[in-house]
Order: sequence, then structure tokens, then C-alpha cells
Amino acid sequence: MTDKIMECITNPTKCRLLLEIYSQGQATAKHLSDTFGDIPQATLYRNLKKMLNDGILKVVDETQIRGTVEKTYALAFDLNEDLEAILAENSGTLYMQVFTQYFLGFAEQFREYCNSPNINIKNDMSGFSLSHIYLSDEELTELMKSISGIIHAAKKNGPKAGRKLRTLGLIVSPPQNPK
Repeated sequence: MTDKIMECITNPTKCRLLLEIYSQGQATAKHLSDTFGDIPQATLYRNLKKMLNDGILKVVDETQIRGTVEKTYALAFDLNEDLEAILAENSGTLYMQVFTQYFLGFAEQFREYCNSPNINIKNDMSGFSLSHIYLSDEELTELMKSISGIIHAAKKNGPKAGRKLRTLGLIVSPPQNPK
């Protein structure tokens, strides 16, 4: 199962779908399509089918809607437990692979944006920064809990007029001189 999860994490589209379903607890293809308008419908359904066949997702509900069946998807495994197993391996190679995919996913979003004819960096409020800070493990834990709480509250926002889908990433680097 770890191989299938890693394949999802390293595929930008599957990773987005996986994380959205994880954060919502369950989701329909319509919800995913509304959330990720940039994913073509055929690609969305193809990835959902593959994730279902690979045992990553399960169907938790089916609703009849005008001659078709709308499926509600949920994770078929405990993501926290499986991520703990990945962390337990403590493999620098595996960790670098996951980080590289994370970074490349962001780089791809920036590349698409920078190549678009309607780029307006200031008005679109895009940006990035680095902050070097000294924190104890306890202080870092508290900071991450605070940031996580703010992000969790904002993730409850649904699509509506005036809102734009944005990706907010946070990287905590390893300590420079681990002891």
C-alpha cells in the first residue's frame, strides 16, 4: 500500500485529490471538480477510478441524480497511520522524494502562472518568503499548531464570487546543525 500512496503523493493531480478528500473526510467528483476547476473532467474521473482500483479510495455512498449515480469517495486507509509508517522508515531518500514532488508541484503552479498572458503579480497577491528563526522544539510545535488552526479555518471556505483557489505551502527546514 505504501507504494500506491507514494505514487499518489508524487502525482500532482492525484495528490491534490487525495489531500482534498482527506481534509473533507469524503467528497464527490462534483465537489472535486468545483474545487479544482483546472483539472479536466476526464482526467479527474480517470484518476478517481485509478485510485479506487488501487485501493486508495473507497465509495462510501451512491446517490441517484437524473439518470446517473453520484459516488462519494473517502480514503480506504488511515492516512495518518500510513504516513507514520513512511516516517518510521526514516529514509532520507524517501523523504527527499516526497519533498522534491512537493517542490515540483509548486514550481509547476508558478510556471503556469508566469506563462499566462494575464499575469499581475501584485494584484494576484502571489509571493514567497523565507524567515530564519530560532525556536525550541516546543516553540516550533506551538507555532505550527497556531498556523495549522488558521489554515484549517480558511479551508472551510467554499468557492464563491470573489474567491480564488490558492495554494498555500509551508516548509519547515531541518535544523542547520542537528544534534
